[in-house]
Amino acid sequence: MTNSAVKTEDKNWFTINNVDQLDSPALVFYPDRIAENIAILKGSIDDIDRLRPHVKTHKSAAVSLLMLEAGISKFKCATIAEAEMLGSCLAPDVLLAYQPVGPKVARFIALINKFPATLFSCLVDNQTSLLELSVAAEEAGIRIPVYLDLNVGMNRTGIKPGVEALDLYKRLLLTSGLKLMGIHAYDGHIHDADIERRKLQWQAVWHDILTFQKSITDLHLPEPVIVAGGTPTYPFYAAQQQIECSPGTFILWDKGYQNAFTEQNYLTSALVISRVISLTGANRITLDLGHKAVAAENELAKRVFFLNAPNAIIIGQSEEHLVIELSDDHDFTIGDVLYGLPIHICPTVALHAYASTVYSHHFTDEWKITSRDRKITI
Repeated sequence: MTNSAVKTEDKNWFTINNVDQLDSPALVFYPDRIAENIAILKGSIDDIDRLRPHVKTHKSAAVSLLMLEAGISKFKCATIAEAEMLGSCLAPDVLLAYQPVGPKVARFIALINKFPATLFSCLVDNQTSLLELSVAAEEAGIRIPVYLDLNVGMNRTGIKPGVEALDLYKRLLLTSGLKLMGIHAYDGHIHDADIERRKLQWQAVWHDILTFQKSITDLHLPEPVIVAGGTPTYPFYAAQQQIECSPGTFILWDKGYQNAFTEQNYLTSALVISRVISLTGANRITLDLGHKAVAAENELAKRVFFLNAPNAIIIGQSEEHLVIELSDDHDFTIGDVLYGLPIHICPTVALHAYASTVYSHHFTDEWKITSRDRKITI
């Protein structure tokens, strides 16, 4: 079933017939739509082996298993807990897209030892971390797979492509205890809603990546595996060859990406459910949807969009409350349910211990947000 078919057949896909059994605020997943998003992703690329989706958006073992069952075998994550979740799911290949520092080095090695069926790798962007990982790996009697992390404009981590980066790359090749896999480049600074402007910005990054790749092969070194991009630039990398692509938000989608990246037809498949708890005026109502239930890093107008109250204006929010303004003739009353589509789903998911699942308009079960905590067992 295509994206347009789902929307045409069921405009009220989000309603829950037994919502009275669901306390609020609540995070809700729609597994059928999640499965459709996985199918859309698989259909958008020439080779499923080039997919390395990021799990930071959903943090759920149940969702990870859906992707594994669909044939996706490579993943990316940002925390040791996310990596452990994937290891417990027997994911074959997991890149910790983070540079282990301090206690995380020992935790990463413990992770490798605990889940031998999973190939774990991580990032490196400097000689200090290179040496720390090398010493720890030798003491543990293992080789740690690593990727050189390139800074292609995000200016968050990584080393800028050039002579210094090439020197570090060559050093990684020769460092005991480490196994160099390739290069990693995240261009999260590119998120222009206009696809042509976004593509122009991406082309500059792509040029830098290709230039650095050529500097490696010019030395007659093996061609590196390249892991690149996120959701906004995914279509551009998917159109290339061999590059491993790492979209993340595609799995649940949200109002922010729905508005910005209209060329990508994923389905919104996660909501926050809230209830009217107070009527504070003729056109003002208070909901039980505070900072602790939906991502609040953006301005008030860019936190949540209500599917069954699309004209609602958010005028205030605190830890446990959200106040909205409606037209004077609204018919909401105490206890009524509002279905909220988060503007930013990734940090919203991290606020909840469980996601309630909805099949065919019925709340049926709960899926644990397995790696919302920083630590599971390791």
